[in-house]
Amino acid sequence: MHLNCLSCDLRFEREQGYFVGAIYINYAVTAIILITGFFSLDYLIKPSLGLQLAVWCTVGVCFPLLFFRYSRSLWLAVDYFFSPEDAPVDRREA
Repeated sequence: MHLNCLSCDLRFEREQGYFVGAIYINYAVTAIILITGFFSLDYLIKPSLGLQLAVWCTVGVCFPLLFFRYSRSLWLAVDYFFSPEDAPVDRREA
């Protein structure tokens, strides 16, 4: 991962532990998908519990790994939304 944004020079990791919020986002989205998926599949198809566990354990391991990069992007967007004054000024115009 780059230290700064290539176009606006925004520093991505501002301090130690900055991306803990991204971990929370990743966990929340994964939990919502797993719980919703489990109950939806149980209601629509009614598979065995063993099949349900196999499917959702696999999704529960693979999805957070695939969504990790996007959760960091979402965390940067949330941080920028709530504190835009911390973002750097575009230096190309100066």
